[in-house]
Amino acid sequence: MTYTLDSIPDLTGKITVITGANAGLGFETSLALAARGAHVIMAARNHDKASVAAQRIRTSTPNASVEVVELDLASLASVRAAAARISADHARVDILVNNAGVMALPEGRTTDGFETQFGVNHLGHWALTAHLMPAILASAAARVVTVTSTAHHFARAVNPTNPHLSGAYSPWKAYGQAKLANYHFALGLQREFVQAGVSAMSLLAHPGASNTELGTHTAEYGGLGALSTFLISAAGRMGQSAEHGAMPQLRAATDPAATGGEFYAPRRVNTGVPVRRPVMRRGSSKAITDLWLISERETGIPMKV
Repeated sequence: MTYTLDSIPDLTGKITVITGANAGLGFETSLALAARGAHVIMAARNHDKASVAAQRIRTSTPNASVEVVELDLASLASVRAAAARISADHARVDILVNNAGVMALPEGRTTDGFETQFGVNHLGHWALTAHLMPAILASAAARVVTVTSTAHHFARAVNPTNPHLSGAYSPWKAYGQAKLANYHFALGLQREFVQAGVSAMSLLAHPGASNTELGTHTAEYGGLGALSTFLISAAGRMGQSAEHGAMPQLRAATDPAATGGEFYAPRRVNTGVPVRRPVMRRGSSKAITDLWLISERETGIPMKV
């Protein structure tokens, strides 16, 4: 089955949260969900840019129901405040798409002292998901979709004794580790849902090589080196549009036939229609257990399902 925008079912009444929603994959995901009737909470670091993006959606879909929440994944205080606002305004969250991310940054630290890529791509989303868990569990059939990357194949699981790669940092090594953490987080969260006997599902998505504003978002956190800038630009030119790149996460979020723990990616790995892909990674069970311990220790926030 070819899953397209027309395949997305009616989502009227659904409450959805998209991180990194002001541009690229996050914007396209927000636009598509709003067009199918969902209420879309656009969570983004830059409130002004997100407000402009929200207006673009309202212009495209006059009856669109969208709101903007400021969210800086590099700050646990910001994550806590964003989740508190969402939870205060909405009794449940039906779809959470952990989409925002940065790539191949020079070594740096978040507000809380985390290596930036691990902090933004994983720990920030860990904290957001944990804070929103009561609202997620209040939904009859919630989905948490975490965006990973095939870059996770080239990484090793997070080292419990050195999760921030102190003295061993390289931009692409850190990126691969962060995306592998995303991968293990999604699988681990599904394991937690199953063990708790709840109806919520956790799924993974890989967008392929897509022409997005990831480089622009990355620049806000310290920028890219020359080689990284070239590689990302080249991938965008040879890849697919942001609209097509968003389809795997849209399918994971909305396909009625999807089940927890599934991984959606383009048919040709980096381009093509979204298809289910095998979840292949040995050693994931121990890596997931370690990641849970690391994430709770670093953030001080338990994942209570």
